[in-house]
Amino acid sequence: MGGRRAAGSLPGAAARASGFTGPPAKKRNLELLLILFAIAICGFAEASVELAINDKLPSSFATMVGGLAVLALVAHLVVRQWAAYADPLILPISILLTGLGLTLIHRLDEATVKQNPHNVTMASGQIMWTVIAIAVFAGFVVWVKHHRVLQRYTYLVMAVSLVMLVAPAFFSGDTYGARRWIRLGPLSFQPGEFTKLAIIVFFASYLMANRDALALVGRKIMGISLPRGRNMGPVLVIWAVSLVVLVAESDLGTSMIFFGAFIVMLYIATERTGWLVLGCGMALAGAVAAGTLVSHVTYRVNNWLDPMDYYTHVVNGQPPLGSSPQLAQSLFALANGGFTGTGLGLGHSILIGFASRSDWILATVGEELGTAGLMAVLLLYMLLAQRGMHTAIRLTDPFGKLLASGLAATLILQVFVVSGGVIGLIPQTGKALPFLAQGGSSTVANWIMVALLIKLSDAAGQAELTAPQDPAETLTISAEEIAAARAEFGAA
Repeated sequence: MGGRRAAGSLPGAAARASGFTGPPAKKRNLELLLILFAIAICGFAEASVELAINDKLPSSFATMVGGLAVLALVAHLVVRQWAAYADPLILPISILLTGLGLTLIHRLDEATVKQNPHNVTMASGQIMWTVIAIAVFAGFVVWVKHHRVLQRYTYLVMAVSLVMLVAPAFFSGDTYGARRWIRLGPLSFQPGEFTKLAIIVFFASYLMANRDALALVGRKIMGISLPRGRNMGPVLVIWAVSLVVLVAESDLGTSMIFFGAFIVMLYIATERTGWLVLGCGMALAGAVAAGTLVSHVTYRVNNWLDPMDYYTHVVNGQPPLGSSPQLAQSLFALANGGFTGTGLGLGHSILIGFASRSDWILATVGEELGTAGLMAVLLLYMLLAQRGMHTAIRLTDPFGKLLASGLAATLILQVFVVSGGVIGLIPQTGKALPFLAQGGSSTVANWIMVALLIKLSDAAGQAELTAPQDPAETLTISAEEIAAARAEFGAA
């Protein structure tokens, strides 16, 4: 009886590792406090925008902030009831990023309408998709009793996701140079946003089942242990599929995330550096081939190499074919923001054009909140990914560990390819910045990811409450009998 723990308490080592030593109610109360703080920040940001642009708060201000608060509290109550042991930081961070995204989209709408009253605004549509996303999040948390349920549908999910991944190449036209959308009448969605989640589930299940074979070393080259040739088949298949997506759909971002997530999860599963080296080499080879053979990717590489080409090489009033001013305008906006920014509502990033309401929305953050604000937003993404990795460490089952780490890695990869394109570090990919950018598919998919992380961290919290089984209880003979036998043989 002395080995039993009081209900609701965490084991000492696990409690110190998680950073929370109280019962589940304390986690949920901390989560609620952080959610209220996040709503306050979003309300302050919205007020700053309205006062900067219109010199007054609109009559709808209380409704907008109150609506976000209601959605956040509904999500919190669902987590409190159906995922009481979940990490208390995941939901508040997601709420804060979503609220800031709505504020920035509304701010850009205000500037768009001032330019032309007939321009289409995006904020109302994004609010609708946010409501849908929170509803899907709540349904997922309630419906999925445990993350291991997803293993039952591994291959079905993979088959459907592969079909969805290649479908835009056949059922959609070019949109800004890429085939990323499926259009059904007036509606359109990006299947790639949902496919990446389904593929992460498949990767976690596949790597769990084949970890030992993939961890075997073939030979060493320059001190690096490379995998056996017979085990390279899955990597070659994933590499080929990512190239098909890149060539057929001109979608550099999705192919980078798709292949990169697999390599990261493969490294986590096997702990073999050789897989990272091989994956990076194959990714580089694919990128070089795509940059040479796919015109849309070539244009983006050229714009990355010379952002000012649109302005400096005009012939007969026409800029070079395939050139774009967006990267140059983004760099102008970031430079104008400096360290502290111009203030919300006081920048000029709307000059970037239509893309300022998608991946280029990060330029608005950099101009109006400055480098300090930009780093704060990126740190929020890093913290969200860190909670995912922390959940992976706390989980006891291999499938859950790989799923949590895969989701965290995918989030960081997507933030990297988007922010890297906006600041000119890498060629622009056109992917949506999670939570901040306008887009229905992206918003719903990101909140499904949050639901998965919530359920995974809930399972980790519950596992920490389970007292480890006494090894003596699993033996067919008692520990005393073993000690007596050892003493007898020792005496002999």
